[in-house]
Amino acid sequence: MDSKSTPNLSVLIITLNEENQMKALLANLDFSDEIIVVDSFSSDNTEAICKSFEKVKFIQNKFENYSSQRNFAIEQAKNDWILFLDADERLTPELKNEILNTIRFNKTYAAFFFYRTFMFKNRVLHFSGLQTDKIFRLFDKNFAKYTTDRLVHEKLTVTGKTDVFKNKLIHYSYSDYKCYKSKTTRYGKLKAQEKFIKNQKPSILLQILHPSYNFLYNYFVRLGFLDGKKGLIICYLNAYGVHIRHQELKKLWNKGQQLSPK
Repeated sequence: MDSKSTPNLSVLIITLNEENQMKALLANLDFSDEIIVVDSFSSDNTEAICKSFEKVKFIQNKFENYSSQRNFAIEQAKNDWILFLDADERLTPELKNEILNTIRFNKTYAAFFFYRTFMFKNRVLHFSGLQTDKIFRLFDKNFAKYTTDRLVHEKLTVTGKTDVFKNKLIHYSYSDYKCYKSKTTRYGKLKAQEKFIKNQKPSILLQILHPSYNFLYNYFVRLGFLDGKKGLIICYLNAYGVHIRHQELKKLWNKGQQLSPK
């Protein structure tokens, strides 16, 4: 692509041990003006791979939570327009063009939602509660920031109008059982910390019923069963993450009570 036609766009990525993803992702970002990777001190080859790309600015920053890490990354960007990507996300050629045209000609909107196509290994997940997923990925940093009250499943607050992209982002969300289970466990623990900070107390009833409801809702109501074995695995692991959330919240309160003065 002619560098003269490249818009002033900063692509931001936060990472931790993403050596299996980074080469394919970074090779797909030649249309950007700037690429910033904020890494949480990876122990694999993530750093070496990132530094092998001339355009990439590699920064290491201690991870506290997803919201603070994303806001830190935004502060490093030299451009107003931000494209935030996860290491396991990919852009189609059609989506690239839509991004470029939007930045060049948009005069109305401050941020844009992307729908995502979820991949189970190399096969599409059509249902399982993911079919309506959309997320902010492109925005003007002067009018958007991630809220600090969420440690995971970050929320971007936008001052201004928003719109939705036509083309979808490809999300390679599931590579193997172990990795996805680790991800849901990590998210569950962060969600428990978030609830603990907000002084939300654990509930035995929710601890029993919430994971079951989550699974049944996504598997039957959101048609996860139509995804076959893939749907069963995804719905189970997502419900497992909810179980971890309640389990960890109970542990945090028990620990807090033990540490509090008598």
